[in-house]
This record gives sequence, C-alpha cells and structure tokens, in this order.
Amino acid sequence: MTGAPHHRPGGGDHRDGLNGLNGLDDIAWSSLEHAYGDAADVPAHLRALYRPDEAVAAADDLLTKVYHQGGCVFSSAVAALPFVVRAAADPAVTARQDLLELVGCLAHEGNRAEPRWVATGWAEAWDLAVTALLPLLHDPAPEVRSGTAETLAAARERADEVLAALWNRWPLETVPVVRHRIVEAAGELAEHADREQAGTVRRLWELTEPGAYPGERLRAVEALRTVAPDGGDPRYARVVADVLNGGDLGGRSVAGAVALLGDDRAGRAALIAPLLGNADAAVRRGALEAAAGEMSRWRSAVPALLPSVAGLLDDPEPDNRLFAVRVLGMCGAAARPWVDRLAGLIDDGEPYPPVRDHALWALSRIGDPRCAEPLARHLAAERQGFSYFEVHSPSWWTHELGLRRTLAPLAAHADVLLPPLRARLEAVGSVDEARALCQVLTDWGPVAAPAVPELRRLLRTDAAVWAADALAAIGPEAAAAGDRARLRTLIDAPPQGQTFAPRSLSLAYGRLTGDWEPALALFLPRLGEPYGNENPAIVLGELGAAGAPYVDRLRPLLREHATGWLPLRTGEALWRITGRADEVVPVLVGAIEPFVRSDVTPAVVLAVRLLGEIGRAAAPAVPALRAFLDADERPVEHGTWRSVPEDDELCEAARTALRAIEGPAR
Repeated sequence: MTGAPHHRPGGGDHRDGLNGLNGLDDIAWSSLEHAYGDAADVPAHLRALYRPDEAVAAADDLLTKVYHQGGCVFSSAVAALPFVVRAAADPAVTARQDLLELVGCLAHEGNRAEPRWVATGWAEAWDLAVTALLPLLHDPAPEVRSGTAETLAAARERADEVLAALWNRWPLETVPVVRHRIVEAAGELAEHADREQAGTVRRLWELTEPGAYPGERLRAVEALRTVAPDGGDPRYARVVADVLNGGDLGGRSVAGAVALLGDDRAGRAALIAPLLGNADAAVRRGALEAAAGEMSRWRSAVPALLPSVAGLLDDPEPDNRLFAVRVLGMCGAAARPWVDRLAGLIDDGEPYPPVRDHALWALSRIGDPRCAEPLARHLAAERQGFSYFEVHSPSWWTHELGLRRTLAPLAAHADVLLPPLRARLEAVGSVDEARALCQVLTDWGPVAAPAVPELRRLLRTDAAVWAADALAAIGPEAAAAGDRARLRTLIDAPPQGQTFAPRSLSLAYGRLTGDWEPALALFLPRLGEPYGNENPAIVLGELGAAGAPYVDRLRPLLREHATGWLPLRTGEALWRITGRADEVVPVLVGAIEPFVRSDVTPAVVLAVRLLGEIGRAAAPAVPALRAFLDADERPVEHGTWRSVPEDDELCEAARTALRAIEGPAR
C-alpha cells in the first residue's frame, strides 16, 4: 500500500478559482494509487465536482476508483478526502449526498480493514474530516444532514464528541429520515463512547416509549441492541409488538421489525402468530413473510407457526391465500394436518388459479395422491400453471412453480401422469418444455419406461441430451430399445451451441451400452478438476471393478480438497472400484463435518447418501449424521422457498444412512 500523499512545490489551483480545490496541484497524484492504477486522473474528477452537469458522474467515478469495492483504503483516498469533504460542504455542488456516501464508505473501511491495507495518514485525514463534517449536521438541506449523520457513525475515535453533536441537533430536527439516521448513528457510536454512553442509552430507551414516532421506536430498539445486546430483555419484544399492532412501521417491513428481537426465538414466534390474524391485509402478508423466514431457519418454528399460517387459507386477500398455501407446501409432511383443506382448494371453489396450482404442489410435497389426477389434467391442458425453469431467489416471491419440482416426487403415480406427459412429449413445442419433461422422467427412472418411444424420437432434436439422460435412468428396457448408433453419433456431433452435451451424452451412452470409451476419452484429461458435479471420477466409478487400472490416479486426489465435489466423487469412485471403505469413509466424514451447522451443499447431501450405501463400515460418520438431525437451526441456506425442502432432503438422507449403518432397530 503506497504511503501518504507526496506534495510538490507550487501554488494553489489558480485556474479554478475555487477555495475547495486550493492545494490540489500541490499533490503528486501520479505517485499515489487507486483501484485502477496511479491516481493521476483524480484531480480531474475533483474539479468536475464543481461543474453541475458533471458532478454526479464525477462522484461516481471517485467511488469506483478511490473506494472501489472496499477491503482497503488507498493512498489516493487519503489525499482526496479533504477535497471531497469541502465539496460536500459546498451548497453549490450538486452531488453532495453522493460525496457523503463516498466518505462514509471510506471511513467504514478505515475501521474494518486490516492495518496493512490502510494507507499511511488515513487516521489523521479522517480526524480532520470529522471536524469539517460536524457543522453539516445543521445544513439547510435535509439530505445532507441525513448523509452527515450516517457518515459520522464511523467516527469511533471521537464518539463522545459526535454523540454530543447528534443529541444537540435532535431537538431541532423535524425531518423523520434525518431523525432515523441520528438514532442509528447513536447506536453505532455508543459502544465506543465514554462519558456520553450512559446518556445515549437513556435517551434511546426514552425513544422506545409509546409517545415517540413508530419508526424512531423501532430504530431505538435496533440501536439499543447494538450497544446493549441483551436479546432477552422483554422490553424489546413489548416495543416491537406495540408498534406492529399499531400498524405504522415507519417504513420498516414486518419481518425487519421482528428481526429486531435478535436471538429471542420464542419472542419472535409469539409476536408473529397474532400478526397473522391482524385486520390489515398488508400486515398479514408481512407476518407471512416473517413466519416463512423463521421456518426456513428454525425447525422448531414449524410447529409454533404453521397452524397460524394455515388459518390464512381462508384469507379474503387472494395473494395471502397463495402465500399461505406455498408456506404449507414448503413445509412438506409437517403440513399433513391440513391436507384435506389443501385438496379442497384444487377444484373451482378457489377462484384464484395460482392458489390452485400451489395447492397441487403442496399435495405433491406432502405425498397425497389426490394431486395426481388434477396434475394429469394440467398436463393435458394448454395452461399448465408451471414453469419449465426452476427459479431460485433469496426472497419470498410467489413465482410460478417448476414443473420438475412439482412432478418429481410422484413416480408412484406414473400410471396416471404418463399418458398426458407422453402426449406433451409427442407434441413438444420448445427445447425448454422438452428438457423439463425429460428431467421428470429422469427422476422417475424405470417406471417411465412406457415413454421410451417418445424419448427416442427426441434424440433427433435439440433436446437429445435430456432425452438420453432419461433413457439412461430408465435402464435396461431403454437400452434394449436400441439407438446405440444415434447416441454415438451425437457425442461427436451434438446439437449446436451445447458445449456441455458431449460429456453428458457420453455418460448416458456408457450407462445404456456399457461402452465407456467415449466417456473416458472426454473425462480423463480433466481428472482432478475440483469443481462441478460432473467430475471425471464419475466415469471411473461407473466402471466398478473394471476401473482398477485407474486407482493409482484416484488415490492422490482423495485428500487434495477437504470438501466439495472432488473428495465426494473421488471417494465414490474408489469405493465402487475397490470396495474398501477404510480409505474412503474418513475422507467423506471430513467432507461433511464442516457443514453440520451451516452451508450444506448438494455435494454434502450426496456424500451422506454414499455413506448410507457403504453401510456398517461408515460407522465413523454417525456423530455427524446425528448432528444434522439434532440441530434446530437448519444447516442450509435460509430465507428461500428451497430452505425446508433442502433440509428435508438432508434429513431423509441422514436417517437412511443411520438405518443402514446401525441397523433397522436403531
């Protein structure tokens, strides 16, 4: 990291005639650095701040170059800071709010980054900047006062002085957003203060009282939890409940307000449940999102909240009914007590089609057979109500459900669903539709055998890759149907634009014909690559004992990566080739143990299933498998519709593995 700014002889910047730029030409900018190299272009951006039509773009350029993505404080930031602060203080500058944001970002990194990544002189420059910023708390422009309060929240070394200035401004401030920023800044600074800390805590508690504005009450709770983070203080729950029941959240969401209770799980559940019956439809919707968030994270939240969510199946607001149905579907088997009510939503008694569609998915998740006939009718209709793509979003959108996700659990009802599904394959209108239908058949495996004729026809289309996967999953009956020559040709001449196709086709070809030469030719050169589900070791595992010549190439890879796809696929291949669990099980256990509390990936779930296949010799995995099952916090990504299904999948894999390892009695 380059050191402090270098100055060179010469007067001020006489060309601009602006006091804010005095001294700009005294700095050897080319000897300083920003994210894109030397800082010789920074003076031009600083000058542009005083040209109204260029100011916003110049502020953005400075943010991009001098701050970039954070992680450090460049030497150019030390030199530029005084000029940026002067411009932010100048009423004639049109980008004042943007500049305050830049200063705040830099100050945050100055507090957060390791000292070796903070340029020499930053602490002194920031201290001078704080002095210059304090008067802006009284600026005529509310957006400047707001930005200043937010920026000064980073002034930890002068916390007492800044807190005194913030509270000095408080009785004069009438703009809600500025008052919000003052409260937030007070919360961030109080833990770093000495003489002002007790007074700040007292003021914050006063702001939680019923007479205060709702938005300020919630922000005061948030600030108090920063400086005095006792999540068990019952006053927090009382304040949040009072504000939520009043209906005025001061710009916050219900979920955001509930989150202020921190680790008080019981308090959050007790707060959400009555809100699900609130008279305001918008509050009920917010409570549904908060409930979904709780259940996506905590297994214990399901019995606590799902009954109240189920009560909204009769909500007069159709989108609330839709959300409630989807939450029940997300929770799968736990929603079984309401299965009759869900089944009743399928017919035309429910006027909102998306509710009916989601009810079908919910029944599919629960495993209720009453979804099969209606889904068959959906498949035969022009409007299916299901997407050909899976939408994965960290949010609570009630977007269309994926066809594959809905039909995949229903292999037991293939006799009902296959006729309309085969008809759709026969008249398929797009590659996307063909892919989704083929993926369903792949998930169903051998029971999809009646669809072999339609799948064989798809081998002559751009959907050949997915048709081949389905044929391979069906197994011997599909293999007996032929098309060996067609598949072999496709490996060398796949559909245009599908660079992934040869590898996938070669796997399907090997599984159908037993000829693994094409797959070995494509995969072996990439053996050892750590990323991707389709790791080359898959092919060697498929060979079984015939893969013995490759064992010496696999063993060094077994411990090359501790987690992820490589140890899983390498371990699986070695076990299938040698039958030796002793060298594989310790690696697999090591690959899943880091995830017993969080961040479970598909590779972890597959490793758990493989341990179940290995059986009794996988006994060292028992503590990790039990940890997966005993946790209350789901060890998967939280806050999405996939959270509970993915956790259910993990738990089922762990239970199955434990039965295989310990025997049925356990």
